[in-house]
Amino acid sequence: MLLSLMSLVLLVGVTVAVPAQEKRIHRHSDLSDRDHDDATGFQYDHEAFLGKEEARTFDQLTPDESKDKLGKIVERIDTDKDGFVSHGELHQWIKHRQRRYIEENVDKHWKEYDQNKDGRVGWEEYKNTTYGFYLDEEFDDVDDKSSYKSMLTRDERRFRTADRDGDGIATREEFTAFLHPEEYDHMKGVVVQETLEDIDKNGDGKIDLNEYIGDMFTADSGESEPDWVRTEKTHFTEFRDVNKDGFLDASEVSQWILPGEIDHADNEARHLIHETDTDKDDKITKKEILSNWNMFVGSQATNYGEDLTKRHDEL
Repeated sequence: MLLSLMSLVLLVGVTVAVPAQEKRIHRHSDLSDRDHDDATGFQYDHEAFLGKEEARTFDQLTPDESKDKLGKIVERIDTDKDGFVSHGELHQWIKHRQRRYIEENVDKHWKEYDQNKDGRVGWEEYKNTTYGFYLDEEFDDVDDKSSYKSMLTRDERRFRTADRDGDGIATREEFTAFLHPEEYDHMKGVVVQETLEDIDKNGDGKIDLNEYIGDMFTADSGESEPDWVRTEKTHFTEFRDVNKDGFLDASEVSQWILPGEIDHADNEARHLIHETDTDKDDKITKKEILSNWNMFVGSQATNYGEDLTKRHDEL
């Protein structure tokens, strides 16, 4: 009885151990999930400039505290110390802030999977840590063992693709590609393949309209179809299904989830400079930035204002 209880505990532990990379990547992530509409607020700009977590921190500060902290950030962005923030400097800063969340996620998993602390993660280390107990014969009667075997196959394929030198051991960069394949050109094929496998329910190697919509929406009994579903159907037939054969093949899925290289950080840098560069010299000073501080960072005041707007809309 005690052995059975211990096995159950281990089984639950393994379930928790399965990392977040199993979530399918639909498209390159934007800088923020917020709408980019300066007429209604600057939350998009805050998250783009600071990163999502840091933007939340600023929302707890007073306006004076936010401006003081922003001034110190500006001095860091001005890497050549000429008194100006150029487009290139702002572009690099935004890219750095957006890259940070990936690095933090990799740090978390790296410590978990580098069992022998040699600065590398081998496939066997990863497999045994994540799936070890599910592979034992004593768990043959576990209901979801087949799904875990499928996940194991998928993980191994992704790991082998990330492992550029094929030695079965991931460096930190290779492990980052494994956890975040959408960030690497050589991993794009894996992202497309995983998406196809997830949505293609009948296993014919392509996605029809019902599978496409079914991945996003399943109507409850008697529920009418929302407008956004009708819009997605139009997108499928008019834009996503390029060759108009009624299906999305691998090439069309790739165009859907991995569209052309849009540099969101570059666009945001240009946007912030355009809105704050009062003398139109294509670079901004610390004074110009602090004069428009609430476009770059939030505070308790701006957060309170947004809360009032939300309450008004709800009323």
